[in-house]
Formats: sequence, C-alpha cells, structure tokens
Amino acid sequence: MNFLDKMERKYGKYAIKNLPALIIGMYIAGYVIALLMPDVQVYLTLHPGLIVRGQVWRLVTWLLIPPAQLGLFTIIMLYFYFSLGRSLEYTWGAFRFNVYIFSGIIFTIIGAFLLYFVGGRYGYFSTYYINMSIFLAFAMTYPEMQVLLFFVIPVKMKWMGIVYGFFIILSLFEGGWADRVSIIMSLLNFILFFLMSRNVRRFSPKEIHRRNEFKRNVQKVQPKGGTRHKCAVCGRTEEDGAHLEFRYCSKCDGNYEYCQDHLFTHQHIKKS
Repeated sequence: MNFLDKMERKYGKYAIKNLPALIIGMYIAGYVIALLMPDVQVYLTLHPGLIVRGQVWRLVTWLLIPPAQLGLFTIIMLYFYFSLGRSLEYTWGAFRFNVYIFSGIIFTIIGAFLLYFVGGRYGYFSTYYINMSIFLAFAMTYPEMQVLLFFVIPVKMKWMGIVYGFFIILSLFEGGWADRVSIIMSLLNFILFFLMSRNVRRFSPKEIHRRNEFKRNVQKVQPKGGTRHKCAVCGRTEEDGAHLEFRYCSKCDGNYEYCQDHLFTHQHIKKS
C-alpha cells in the first residue's frame, strides 16, 4: 500500500468528499428516470458493443441504474449501504474510499469489454456487486461490530460477511460466464484491497485512529511553512526527497517519527 500512500499525499486534495451520498443521489435520479421516462433506461446500460459505435455516455450512465426496484426493503438496504459507506469513508479517509469505489467501477467496465470482445457475449452489468464490495469491506474493517438482522437478531459483521461470501461463491458456480465475469470484476477492488494485501491491519479502525491522532498532534506543533515530517534520528524531512516515507513508532514513549531507513533500526525512546 506504499503506492496508495504516495498517491494520497499528491492527489488526496482532489478526492470527492461524501461519495456515498453522491451514489445514493445517482440512484434517486435513476428511479426518477424509470418513473417518468421508463423507455430511456435502455439507453443507459453498460453495453460495450454500442459504446464502440459511439454511445460513449453509457460508460457513465449505467451508474444511474438502481440495483433493485424501489420498495421499502430497497430503501432500507440503500440506507444500510449508505451508512456503511460513510463509516468506511470516515475510517479510511475520502481518498482511499474514492480509490476503492472507482476501482470497482473501472474493473466492472473492463469486465464488460472483456466479455464482449473475448467471449463475444453481452452481460448485464450493474452496481450490485460494487455495493456488495462495500459491505464486505466493512465486514473486514469492523468484524466484531454487531448489527440487528431484521431489526431484532444481533449478528456480528464477520458472520454476515461469511454468509455473503458463501452466496457469492454459490453464484459463481451456478451462474454463466457473464455472471462470473460480472461478479469477479466488480469485486476485484475488494480482492486487491484485502485478500491480496499482506498488511490488512492497516485498515483496522484502531490502526487508522492511531495514525490520524499522530497526524493531528504533528499539525498542532508544526509551525506554518515548515515541514510535516522529520526523522528523529537523521533529521531528514519530506523536502529531502519524494522517495522518503515516515512512520510513527508505537514502541517509543512520545510522538517520534522515523524515516524508512531508521524505523526498524533506531533505539526505542523510553521515559522511565
């Protein structure tokens, strides 16, 4: 995840804030279109064959199509996913949540084109499994959190995540190639962020809270116009090279930061 750290330092200011609300807003627009202009929906789908013929708006408009018909259960589920998304955005930060969602969207588009050009098939691609990736990410980040199933039964997120994972695997076996490509590509963001990461702990609330606390403490004592990071051993700052990375040592007593060359080699500072 060092690549994400570098990207966040450079482009974090461009991240879309409150992205879950934007997603729900697009669904609302989709429901309005379906209600007032139902025939228009056929022109919004992600169809690679029509996109290459010039209907490039389909690269974006498929995001307006809601994952299910409007009803009480759908409203509850959308609010549920909105709450999960807001929690992840607060925990990870807007930039990482943006990367997670937009990578799922991009992978889905790539999957649609692969299915069309390689398999000569056209499948129905929606945001359903992208929403599912939000749920799975939340279950991985907050495995011990309890939710009320059917507003009555308390269930931990990790068990719900396992159940969801079981149904996803079942869908892979029972569905056709179009379904498999849609599922795999839409969830590829989750696979890359979690299942293929060697350091899942970085996404835990405790770890992220510790890092955010450290950043706030650094900003309090940092004079305006000065550097944000400084190694307690060699004194180098981020101005000494873009390749330098700085981390806080949890074993030292106090807010001591070290570059990558001294993070694991320094002598820990103890007050007593």
